[in-house]
Amino acid sequence: QVQLVESGGGLVQAGGSLRLSCSASGRTFSTRGMGWFRRAPGRERDFVAAISWNGGSTYYHDSVKGRFTISRDNAKNTVYLQMNNLRPEDTAVYYCAAVKLGTASDYYTKITSYAYWGQGTQVTVSS
Repeated sequence: QVQLVESGGGLVQAGGSLRLSCSASGRTFSTRGMGWFRRAPGRERDFVAAISWNGGSTYYHDSVKGRFTISRDNAKNTVYLQMNNLRPEDTAVYYCAAVKLGTASDYYTKITSYAYWGQGTQVTVSS
């Protein structure tokens, strides 16, 4: 069992930055890939970024490449999403998620690869 709690969301102007944090409890955090998804108004929950269990591999949606950075600190049971050069279209509820054990990294972009989810944190980018 893994419990996830996101923080760091808020209101920011276009071009600004935010850092989201996801604090995890549970013994298996350090053995799982982790991901960030977002749901904008009127849209499904979309993949944003993912990271392998040891931080050695990262994956990004094309729309955030070069602007967002995912990282993790297994000693602190925390995964981060640094978001720079934010755009109004980045406005969404952002969710942290933990990958199902044994899932190949090829599937980290798939919502069905994730076993545990946080409650979400709102990010609003004004123009």
